[in-house]
Amino acid sequence: MLKNKKIILITIIAVILLTLTGCSNKEEKIPQADDSAFLMDTLVQMRAHGENAEKAVEASMERIRELENLMSKTIETSDIYKLNNSPEMKIDINQESMKVLKKAVNYAEQTDGNFDPTIGALVELWGIGTKNPEVPSESEIKRALSNTGYQYLKLYDSSAEITRPGVKVDLGGIAKGFAAEEVKKVVENYGIEHAFVNLGGNVLVIGDKVDGTPWKIGIQDPRKDRGNVMAIVDAVDKTIVTSGNYERYFEKDGKIYHHIIDPKTGYPAENNLLSVSIISENSFDADALSTAVYVMGLKKGMKFIENMEDVNVMIITEDLDVYISSGLKDIVEIKDSDFNLIEGENFAD
Repeated sequence: MLKNKKIILITIIAVILLTLTGCSNKEEKIPQADDSAFLMDTLVQMRAHGENAEKAVEASMERIRELENLMSKTIETSDIYKLNNSPEMKIDINQESMKVLKKAVNYAEQTDGNFDPTIGALVELWGIGTKNPEVPSESEIKRALSNTGYQYLKLYDSSAEITRPGVKVDLGGIAKGFAAEEVKKVVENYGIEHAFVNLGGNVLVIGDKVDGTPWKIGIQDPRKDRGNVMAIVDAVDKTIVTSGNYERYFEKDGKIYHHIIDPKTGYPAENNLLSVSIISENSFDADALSTAVYVMGLKKGMKFIENMEDVNVMIITEDLDVYISSGLKDIVEIKDSDFNLIEGENFAD
């Protein structure tokens, strides 16, 4: 049975919570603009409050389209498509694409390859999220693994090169985070102090709500369908990005295969985790970190985040234990008694 969830509103259902919240008199007086579109292979939703709200939302959506055209692996005019289809050649790369490539390689190095932007051959092989996913043979996985490794991606001042034919770059685990940060710049340029954008579960809130209270971001219950919240995070000028094994997957012979591939084994990561949520001030970093920590697993992932400044994590295990890093104690509220909250900073020692 295939369960394809390309429109990933299951991970974080901030929009539902925000929509159901009633407007105060102050909110009713301030102009508000909303929009949604299918961009970067997901549903993007945005809201802004302020005199220039409509212009800010329109410009933000256009900015995301621009970045999609630069970094999509399927648009033939994009930097990434050209790079993937011209191995052993230096390809001129737009400055913004280069920022994402450099950040991706940096995190590959920091995480010992648990996050790897050259995982494209494995992603294509499994086809999870497409109409025809399949469990590859061991020989196919071995071949795709030989074509995976960030050491085969060379970055220069304004160009990049794939040094091994068959290696393919896939920025699906980081490009949306960069797009969210670009939206933040657009919104601030229009003088907007209250806004949110949801790029398929990558949620960024700007400022607080118009009534002065924090945005309420719901964390999806990974056992249930969309709309079921297991925790709420109070957020002001924060981003929340979640990677979960329930977002995109398929079932074969009674076994579930999810889309978070371990770059070292070639198989979906198996580490007793249901989801990892990164809470920080920067979506660019959080996007890559949510994937990396999921692949790392509980102990290594929690320790990795505790050693970072201004970055926090919530990890949900298959046993429904919820581990939170030290910075989340006062802003996370567990809403379902099935889950057991554990403060994870001591666990990481």
